Amino acid sequence: MLTRWVPWKFIIKRAAKRFGIIDPIKLAARIRRFSQPSEVQEPIELLRAGIIFHARGLVNTKAIQYNLDWIWPYWVQRQFNPSDYSFIPRGFAFSHVNLTHRNWTAVGHPDLQVYPIMDPRGLVTPLYDGWSVDCWIIDANGRPLIPSALENSNQHLDMDENALRLVHQCSENNMDLETGLQMQTQNSSGYAQIDYTGRSAAGGWLVVALRPYNPEGIQFIESIEFQNHARPFWLVNRHTRVYMDQEPDKILFSDYGEGDVFGKWADVNPNVKRVKCRVGMATSAAFFRLEENQARRIRVSVDLENDMPPASERRKITLGSWQEHLSDTARLRVPDEKIQFLYDTAVRSLLLLSAGDPVPGPYTYNRFWFRDACLMLNAMMTANMCERSRIRIDRFPRRQGRSGYFRSQEGEWDSNGQVLWIMHRYLELTGTRPPKTWLDSVLKAAEWIEEKRAPKSPGIRHGGLLPAGFSAEHLGPNDYYYWDDFWGLAGLKAASKMAGQFHSRAMAERFNRFYQDFYKCIFGSIAAIPEAKSKNAIPASPYRRMDAGAIGSLVADYPLQVTPAAEPRIMETVEYLMNDCFHKGAFFQDMIHSGINAYLTLDIAQSLLRAGDPRYKDLIEKVAELATSTGQWPEAIHPHSLGGCMGDGQHGWAAAEWVVMIRNLFVREEENHLIIGSGIFGQWLSENEPLFFGPTPTPHGPVSVTLTPAQGRLEVQINGQWRSRCPDIFVQVPGYENAAVEAGSQDNEMRIEVCEK
Repeated sequence: MLTRWVPWKFIIKRAAKRFGIIDPIKLAARIRRFSQPSEVQEPIELLRAGIIFHARGLVNTKAIQYNLDWIWPYWVQRQFNPSDYSFIPRGFAFSHVNLTHRNWTAVGHPDLQVYPIMDPRGLVTPLYDGWSVDCWIIDANGRPLIPSALENSNQHLDMDENALRLVHQCSENNMDLETGLQMQTQNSSGYAQIDYTGRSAAGGWLVVALRPYNPEGIQFIESIEFQNHARPFWLVNRHTRVYMDQEPDKILFSDYGEGDVFGKWADVNPNVKRVKCRVGMATSAAFFRLEENQARRIRVSVDLENDMPPASERRKITLGSWQEHLSDTARLRVPDEKIQFLYDTAVRSLLLLSAGDPVPGPYTYNRFWFRDACLMLNAMMTANMCERSRIRIDRFPRRQGRSGYFRSQEGEWDSNGQVLWIMHRYLELTGTRPPKTWLDSVLKAAEWIEEKRAPKSPGIRHGGLLPAGFSAEHLGPNDYYYWDDFWGLAGLKAASKMAGQFHSRAMAERFNRFYQDFYKCIFGSIAAIPEAKSKNAIPASPYRRMDAGAIGSLVADYPLQVTPAAEPRIMETVEYLMNDCFHKGAFFQDMIHSGINAYLTLDIAQSLLRAGDPRYKDLIEKVAELATSTGQWPEAIHPHSLGGCMGDGQHGWAAAEWVVMIRNLFVREEENHLIIGSGIFGQWLSENEPLFFGPTPTPHGPVSVTLTPAQGRLEVQINGQWRSRCPDIFVQVPGYENAAVEAGSQDNEMRIEVCEK
């Protein structure tokens, strides 16, 4: 009520004029002119996230540049170094944030949504958005080995069927340091286990240090206390225990006024056991004596209780082993070690990031959006994680509002279509019936899409489309995005099919009428765009020229298949993007990301594969080249440093697209038939080793494919568990004659031999 009678705009204008600053009301009005009128200017969730992000950036501004004698994390060492190509000038920067090396990798367990992370130089952040643990060596001559300051080091991910373990190794001046990180579980709880192994030819110290920062920047440590009861430990911020398996030979503390504890390394142990810092920049270091040329291992364990659900909820969780979770997933076997490694890693990333509701990242994006969740679930299902996917989809109806809107954040209109599509996708791939909660949810969601569409008026290009909205896919300011429309269209088609199968013919026909009308409006809108703007392609919206935002329109081809393979406007869009929006062989997203995007590059590769254009192979190889040594992709990649420059350092959507890409090389769905082997790389067959992928669900039943090359011939073995009968199958391996199997066969196993062209 207060806003109705208090003249806020007048007060703000007068205040701005009095203090000689720009009128924020007038400025906001100017900014809005860059976008189409929308009911939501920018989702409050994004504003909240941005405020938190830049609040830390402001703290970074105060803490880092005036204390460059501290030991800082890798991204600071690079980004603040004027000799480094990652350097960013700071004079007019509002806040100092990590824009050049947003890279980290998580370890964890498929049943626990807890993600200790390690940065590219071994810095471990055990707790979500918490402080970190680092390790250094200082030899007997006072020379340090500081991993974050090194230009080069080695990091890899050890994968077996029992755990994920990150290993970082570095060496300098006859000093070697290895850091290993994995998560251990006990009684439905977890702790981060960090193993440090150091060696110095001259002897010296292995130093384990508490650091008041993480890969995003400052994270306050206000108090540290050292205790030694059953075993030695630090108590950090009076809450978290950091255990050591050996008592340190000495332990030092420092606060902000005294500077980094690193500067005190030569001090003797002053018998101080604690430190408090009102600034929140307390540091401590535990020193372990290194004998000449003798390796020493120290194990540090951090209780992850802070990140765990309450004990009452944890008792309900049954922890399955990594081996159990991996046992039924689709397996890949190819002679290309990099492709193989990236697939195996991506499958594990999907398991890790779907411990609870699927989230697109372990840190920055450790929160739920329908968009990322649905695309990750699609990949999980193609990798034969259908039951795990069903449990996650079962939770979706609880997130639906009374209006029928599946709300991730206000002002985005793609989520309803995505949920309807993924629900139908699950039913299609498993051949099961939906629960009543799904059907009720489907009916409301489809009605919401129809009611949300804009009125149709002659001469209005957005007539019948979804409203202008904020683009969470970073396609630009509020606009009538075809991305939203194609998802809504696919959602209506899915709703019509589900209603016809499981509800009523009348409702199926109703949703089909919605679909047909929406289809006409979308493609009528596209046809009405002046050719000078569209270039016979599909821009991001009816009112945009062709630019990088057009990547969103390709969703009509992949994964939705709203358009047929090689549809002319889709292919013109692909050509435009490849000619005008690529950098160093991959898609460069100018909008917001300002970086190379791995998963969007793979989306273009999917359109090329579907069209039979061999350039898909170049894009897959480029994306493989852009992966980190631990098999991850950040959301966007800096064109020079090749580090992350946007989003999370381990992006779940990117892992999902890699899994689906590899699957589609072997088994691809098109209308009512299957296409086998259409993306197989020629060099894989030249190794004369069998290739294998499967089992992967399809609308006809699970399928496994084995390709065995031999002297100019190729044996294609297809093992299918058909629900009724074998569908039409087309074998289209590049470099070999095509072959076909007509629908109707009852054989679950078939062998087809094709010859080289």
